[in-house]
Amino acid sequence: MPPKQQTDNTAMRELKKALRQGGLKNLYVFYGDETFLREYYLGELKKAILPQGMEDFNLHTAQGKECSVDWIAQAVDCLPMMSERTLVLVTDFDLMGQGEKGRQQLLELFEDLPDYCCLVFVYDLLNFKVDGRSKLGTYLKKSEALVNFQRQSTGDLTDWIVRKCKAMGHRVDSADAQYLIFLCGDSMTNLSTELEKICAYASGERVTREDMDAVAIPQVDAVVFQMTDALARRDFDKAAAVLADLLHSQEATIMILSVMGKYFRQLYTARLYLDAGKSRSDFMQLWGMKHSFQGDKLMDAARKFSLVWCRHAVRRCAEADLQMKINYGAEGEILTQLLMELSAGRKVIEC
Repeated sequence: MPPKQQTDNTAMRELKKALRQGGLKNLYVFYGDETFLREYYLGELKKAILPQGMEDFNLHTAQGKECSVDWIAQAVDCLPMMSERTLVLVTDFDLMGQGEKGRQQLLELFEDLPDYCCLVFVYDLLNFKVDGRSKLGTYLKKSEALVNFQRQSTGDLTDWIVRKCKAMGHRVDSADAQYLIFLCGDSMTNLSTELEKICAYASGERVTREDMDAVAIPQVDAVVFQMTDALARRDFDKAAAVLADLLHSQEATIMILSVMGKYFRQLYTARLYLDAGKSRSDFMQLWGMKHSFQGDKLMDAARKFSLVWCRHAVRRCAEADLQMKINYGAEGEILTQLLMELSAGRKVIEC
């Protein structure tokens, strides 16, 4: 599995430069999965364009369903009051779904935007996808108006976590910052909330993994990983306790099994790679893993099991998936039985 290619985002770099040095464009389209970054740069854009206290006169906003091409044209024509520029902010407006006539009107509007106006389309609930076959889509691409706020790389997130902890009077090691990303996911909105809780809880200057485990709300993948890792470490009591908590919290059993199955497929792969003399980095590249913590755990666990047992675990997860689809209502029992069988399996299968 080759690593994912990063999306070219020249417009993002140009936006940062314009906010620092001036020269903001007249047209932007903000979209992408990373809400935290999108809201941050939208706030910075407002600060740069709107004089304090004059927002009500120079900010024009509309929601997609309540908006039309005519409204946008009228808002663009509104002159600024006691300010050099106006900001027209349109949320969840389907640019590509306006029909041929509507797209042509928008294209003509975009090509002749007045210098005093900054028109921004923001996509929050509505998914945005540019249609490069249309003249409007081609114009948006060429004008570098499309700013994609995508999920950040592990390296960028790690640096951001270190800086944010420092701003709150704490410090955190890079390895522990990566553990937090593994634990809570790569959403900056969620990580920001969890960091505030963790820093408030931490008794010392240094934030530890124990602090993170104490107050952070982990994502389901991380919890199931902890459960299956406990099983691999032959700590059945810990694995059973984690499964009981997951079932009590009403997490979808099929989701729990899905993550379990993925873990044991990864464990099987790690065992194959160990037997072939391949490295952890080769293993992580195959699975597209971002966290060295996760790769280390899996490679260490694989050393404790034979290839036969790993293959057996993968097969039993697949069989449990079929049992769940046949026996509706017995999902929790099937998961518990699977965990017990895999634990007992070490005694009857060569490890």
